[in-house]
Amino acid sequence: MIENILEIRWHGRAGQGVKTASYLLAEAAMDLGKYIQAFPEYGPERMGAPMAAYTRISDEKILIHSGVENPDIIVVIDPTLVGTIDILKGVDLEKGIVIINSAMEPAVFREKLPGFKGKLATVDATGIALDTIGRPIPNVPMLGALIKVTNLLPLESVEEKLKHKFSEKFTEKIVEGNLKALERGYQEVRIDG
Repeated sequence: MIENILEIRWHGRAGQGVKTASYLLAEAAMDLGKYIQAFPEYGPERMGAPMAAYTRISDEKILIHSGVENPDIIVVIDPTLVGTIDILKGVDLEKGIVIINSAMEPAVFREKLPGFKGKLATVDATGIALDTIGRPIPNVPMLGALIKVTNLLPLESVEEKLKHKFSEKFTEKIVEGNLKALERGYQEVRIDG
């Protein structure tokens, strides 16, 4: 963690909404007067390829312009990446927060993340997305889970930003489905630690 800057690293695959979730969070924070950065980092640019996105939030101007090396929070949108890539790289193993898209309990992932003693949470974001929007795009329920686990922003501010951004390009039915997905992610996340 860099002094006075909260850093989040998102892990997922292209097409799962990793970049969108990172941007929505940052823009909701900006609407509350925070300074922000949000940007993706792609490997091979193809659907399904592993990728990362970064979000920085601060009360002061952010003067660094690089990837997040020591995140405070890790959000894993694609659980198949656990054990495939080093999702814990740079995180404080005692104080960090990891949120994983999975129907399994957080304790299952404690065994898969040796040495990690920080806060660990899981939410069945893919199941929620299928129920609410009819597609396996788990980014919005993961955003709801992140808000609950961290208390970073009021849920209402993220709802407003989602409504505004999604209304520009999606039908009212899709917007409503995503608002339900956000709320369910917030309500259904399971926290350990």
